[in-house]
Amino acid sequence: MIKHTSSLYSKLLSASLLIIVAASVSAQQTDHPLISGFPDSEIIGAEFESDSNYSLVLGRLQRSRGVVIPENSERLRGDVTSLIYEVSQEFNGEDVQQFFQEQFAERGYEQLFSCAGRECGSSNYWANDIFRNRVLYGPERNQYFTAVRIDSALSEPSHLVLYIITRGNRRIYAYLEIVQPTGTVAPIELVSSELLVDIEQSLSMVVPGLTFRNDRQFDASVDLSGLASELQNMPERSFYVVAHLTGAQELEQLLSRSSIRAQTVRQQLINLGVDSSQIIARGLGPLAPSCRAGECLERVELVLIQAID
Repeated sequence: MIKHTSSLYSKLLSASLLIIVAASVSAQQTDHPLISGFPDSEIIGAEFESDSNYSLVLGRLQRSRGVVIPENSERLRGDVTSLIYEVSQEFNGEDVQQFFQEQFAERGYEQLFSCAGRECGSSNYWANDIFRNRVLYGPERNQYFTAVRIDSALSEPSHLVLYIITRGNRRIYAYLEIVQPTGTVAPIELVSSELLVDIEQSLSMVVPGLTFRNDRQFDASVDLSGLASELQNMPERSFYVVAHLTGAQELEQLLSRSSIRAQTVRQQLINLGVDSSQIIARGLGPLAPSCRAGECLERVELVLIQAID
């Protein structure tokens, strides 16, 4: 069995950690495999929550005894991906709604509920009580909502909800929540272009001796206990676990697989005693510039996060 001592990890950490300054930067767009974004739009936010309880809205929203509730709903449990797109103001909400409705029909998705304008209820309810994102608040006449079911021969069905709003300042947003069976999907990340540049231009610590049997399992020789010990000795610092992956697959698949690998490393470090708040998993697939030279087939790096004061 290959073992790496605590002193070796200490030397590697002190000599070759990449410092990433947390800043607002542009991002590479990655659509979800189950839905394509509006052509002239940009993802401005993405979140992922695993094994979550989810209430699927299937009716108009109303307030009862101080609580916002839909006329009808269904309880689900699964992995929830949330994406918010900002659409070019050359279009309007109806254009965006038509695009997604046509896509639902082409993909054979079953529509469970749909509403438009004031028949959906207050936009304030949708933005603040259902989606908990105030950027989605706008005039009631400018909103659209759709819930669909996505059947699969290989697993339980998935569900998708779409909310479109044109705000008073004419900004148009399309918000998606996709609920899939637990464990069938990896998080979609917005990949910071600043992160890509810094990884290419600066030194970073490649985690040594790390090989995978598959995306969720290490080879038997892998031992991360030394690395975990060093991270526990610096609890004031936070790190990215960055997984790279190249291959013949589509970009979305490589991003998904590398995200799973990063999560696998993160979880093993947590199992070895590292605080979960200290490490953040990121999968870059082949997007790092050095990957184009074939230098990061299965590379995993440890990246120090240094926030701006």
